[in-house]
Amino acid sequence: MANKEVKIIGAGLAGCEAAWQLAQRDIHVKLYEQKPLKKHEAFKSDIFPELICSNSLRSNNPLNAVGLLKDELRVFDSLIMEAADKNQVEAGSSLAVDRDNFSNFIYQKITEHPHIEIINEEVKDFNEDDYLIISAGPLLEGKLAQNLLKFCDQDSLYFYDAIAPIIEKNSIDFDKVYYKSRYDEEGEGAYINCPLTRDEFFNFYTELINAKTIDLKEIDKEIFFEGCLPIEEMAKRGMKTLLFGPLKPVGLEINGQKPYAVVQLRKDNAIDSLYNMVGFQTHLTISEQKRVFSLIPGLENCHFMRYGQMHRNTYLNSTQHLNNHYAFRKKENIFIAGQLSGVEGYIESTASGCYAALCMYQYLNNQEIKELSRKTMMGAMASYISNHTIKKLVPMNANFGIMQEDIEQKGKNRKQLRVDNALAEVKRFKEML
Repeated sequence: MANKEVKIIGAGLAGCEAAWQLAQRDIHVKLYEQKPLKKHEAFKSDIFPELICSNSLRSNNPLNAVGLLKDELRVFDSLIMEAADKNQVEAGSSLAVDRDNFSNFIYQKITEHPHIEIINEEVKDFNEDDYLIISAGPLLEGKLAQNLLKFCDQDSLYFYDAIAPIIEKNSIDFDKVYYKSRYDEEGEGAYINCPLTRDEFFNFYTELINAKTIDLKEIDKEIFFEGCLPIEEMAKRGMKTLLFGPLKPVGLEINGQKPYAVVQLRKDNAIDSLYNMVGFQTHLTISEQKRVFSLIPGLENCHFMRYGQMHRNTYLNSTQHLNNHYAFRKKENIFIAGQLSGVEGYIESTASGCYAALCMYQYLNNQEIKELSRKTMMGAMASYISNHTIKKLVPMNANFGIMQEDIEQKGKNRKQLRVDNALAEVKRFKEML
């Protein structure tokens, strides 16, 4: 195996995690990344990887589905989880990170690894005989996209994703806002809360649903991922969609009174100077974002460090092409990882890169590939995106609904037993490797 090397296209979370897992097992990796020579307009930094949608990696609760996935990654000594844990910022029960420090940590580890060779160039095609992991990300475009689709003999599937604005803390009117975590479960300081009265909410809601949006290109119909709907799209489904969603006031009482609605701001960096508008991903025009979001109490004169925007997310109809370890059925030396495979979310992308690399490692050893079962979150995700009975894949976040459960016990310990069993299987899998 000394003469074998793996090529990885794309140094996002999935690509970096895959490169790390292989390099730690003494496999030489050529990691191709087009930054800084070329980058999509959604990216701001010249280094890899980069978080663009949110600084939150969602729940850190081990009994939550994505929390379990994080713990499975930690079993494999995940580089991405190490970076997240070491660069965490306060965000209640969520795992949020200082994005710059998070990226810099990963970049340094990857670039300094003796078994990883960084090649800064735009990849336009690939050799079907290479040991290859394609993790080019959901913004895949150009010649590589065309050649990949030709290889798959299919059209691209896609949806549009949105990112939320970021506000400078010093521009917030603190006479009108307060610090509080929902239900005080995590103590004070995790979130800044902007309370709205009934009249303030109705005024904001009316302006939001009538605000001008940016015209999306290349498609006739807007297709959004349900887990990341633009705030204005949620609002158009009815006022209660906001009141039971991102503006939910429950657990955010102040002086014993519950506001009619609350907009939450989550810390976006470690030095506590930037805040993300939670749930306010949007494709309003810049001028409309400033006008409408300034109607929120405390944000009348806020300074936007980044406006919300839309970007296209591309993924393959993987159920018709991939097996349950992210390799092509017709060419098992080529793997797909990250959101391109049909998983959705930063942690899910990381997990797909990790698992694809571990299966590639077995393939390089000419072993029969042992797989994680659907009793683990990693195994369940791989099974979902490769289920050939699903003719048209819908991207999916980690959730307990896709896992197999054979635990007979009922009651409050049922979820804990499921988590314990999943982690035990993951540890056995690691020992087998």
